[in-house]
Amino acid sequence: MSNPVDEFMARIIAKNPGEVEFHQAVREVTESLMPFILENPKYRSAKILERMAEPERVILFRVPWVDDKG
Repeated sequence: MSNPVDEFMARIIAKNPGEVEFHQAVREVTESLMPFILENPKYRSAKILERMAEPERVILFRVPWVDDKG
């Protein structure tokens, strides 16, 4: 039987490659919460871990503004 934490982390790493610190943080939280999630299927079906492991994104863009006089 495979480890559910490793299975979850494989999906996280595939979705967010190259973010080592993020992977470490997710693993630490997942190792703490996985026993509870496995004992309470309603949280697993609600995909609580997947929602908690969504990284924060900041999107920056610039809009050049020109008035009527150029």
